[in-house]
Amino acid sequence: MAASAGLYRRTLPPPSIEFASPEGKQIFTEALRNGTMEGFFKLISYYQTQSDPAFCGLATLSVVLNALAIDPGRKWKGPWRWFDDSMLDCCEPLDKIKSQGITFGKVECLARCNGAKVEAFRSDQSNIDDFRNRVISCSSSEDCHVIVSYQRTQLNQTGIGHFSPLGGYHAERDMALILDVARFKYPPHWVPVTFLWNALNTIDQETGQHRGYMIISKLNRAPSILYTVSCRHEGWSSVAKYLTEDVPLLLKSEDLKDIQEVFSVVFKSPPSELREFITWIAEVRRQEDGNLTLSEEEKGRLAIKADVLEQIRSTALFKHVTRWLDSERSCCDTIASFGEKDKLSALAARVCCQGADLLSGCRVSGAKCCSQIDVKHLNVDSENPVTLFSGTFTTGGSSEQGVDMLVPLCQRKPNSLCLCNEGQCIGMHPSTADVLTVLLFALPLHTWSSIKEEKLRVEAASLLTTKDLLPLLSEEVLFLREQLHSLMTDNGAPSN
Repeated sequence: MAASAGLYRRTLPPPSIEFASPEGKQIFTEALRNGTMEGFFKLISYYQTQSDPAFCGLATLSVVLNALAIDPGRKWKGPWRWFDDSMLDCCEPLDKIKSQGITFGKVECLARCNGAKVEAFRSDQSNIDDFRNRVISCSSSEDCHVIVSYQRTQLNQTGIGHFSPLGGYHAERDMALILDVARFKYPPHWVPVTFLWNALNTIDQETGQHRGYMIISKLNRAPSILYTVSCRHEGWSSVAKYLTEDVPLLLKSEDLKDIQEVFSVVFKSPPSELREFITWIAEVRRQEDGNLTLSEEEKGRLAIKADVLEQIRSTALFKHVTRWLDSERSCCDTIASFGEKDKLSALAARVCCQGADLLSGCRVSGAKCCSQIDVKHLNVDSENPVTLFSGTFTTGGSSEQGVDMLVPLCQRKPNSLCLCNEGQCIGMHPSTADVLTVLLFALPLHTWSSIKEEKLRVEAASLLTTKDLLPLLSEEVLFLREQLHSLMTDNGAPSN
């Protein structure tokens, strides 16, 4: 049978040494004896080939997240929760990754929003000695793994930019093991650390930024996050630039008298995508025989989300934001636009469509992707009520699939910020005040240093400091701040 047109693997060029070769096996044996292959066995247990030529970053991250036993909190197929590269689209649509690949900052963003602790180092922020020491540390442990972003040509390989995890280290020969996720092209191989560092220390032409490496470990916290930065829409970069670069300049140009005027300056003319920049995360599940009961895991995660929401609303900043919104809502078009989507029916439809996207593995087309939308309120216990959005969508073909999304319900007194259902006020997140509060907390403190009036500058710094926040909210704000920092660095903004 004649072979069809195409490519079948590549010959691995020097200085790389194939892992399965006699020399590669000898290097492995010696490194194992010296204790620098401890992370290898977890990684090799979950090692996979990227499912698309452009999915190297996604496949690499899937391998590492599964090796660290991080629960994705959503189903892959059947009843199983599992990371697959087709699931990692919270920071960039898969279609866009297929056509353009993925950048260092977006992989970092993906790791964070999927429950990992990330220490990211671009090559201009590190050096070969620090890199080697971190490789040795992770190779001697099962608790962290190294992801490298490198240029293949520096290793005499074909292609340009690539991501893969490192599986081990050999001290005497100063070589690292690359578990190449493009196994259709190159097998796992040992490479001298000096060559690998040179491959990391290159410029990604897409962003103009240095490549680098990341140390990925498991977060020492409950697997629940309430908010995340959304960079899936095209306008995210203009929003991030506005918040980190334009806002300080606006504050510096105005003579402000109080905090309410500060908020007015910040939000008087933002990019239209600001409302979608910070989004909330809900529990998604398939409908199962009309079962409305919650598992203990679901109850635990929802309780944590409700706690974070309560902590937001107990801050002095939230009270200032609420007062400002109440005063501005009737006369300000920008603020009115924030609330346009806070209608229960519209929110339910959006949530149902998002759930359909996750469960079907692809974007459901059409504005009416869900039908039979319903909203129920469940009493998990006396302190943690839950809102349940239910709907039905049609999968490829004619079969129908029910989808549920669970949202914590935070009880509060009726006011202009709550959602209304049949004339009854319900305190469901996300309200505009919640989102703006966490957004303001997530901005770097130096944002407010440009306020001219000293007393007001001190007041703003005191109001917006994160040092006195309760632990859950502090972690949430730090998470958002790190996301914003990594994305802005990837976008070419200063890293300070």
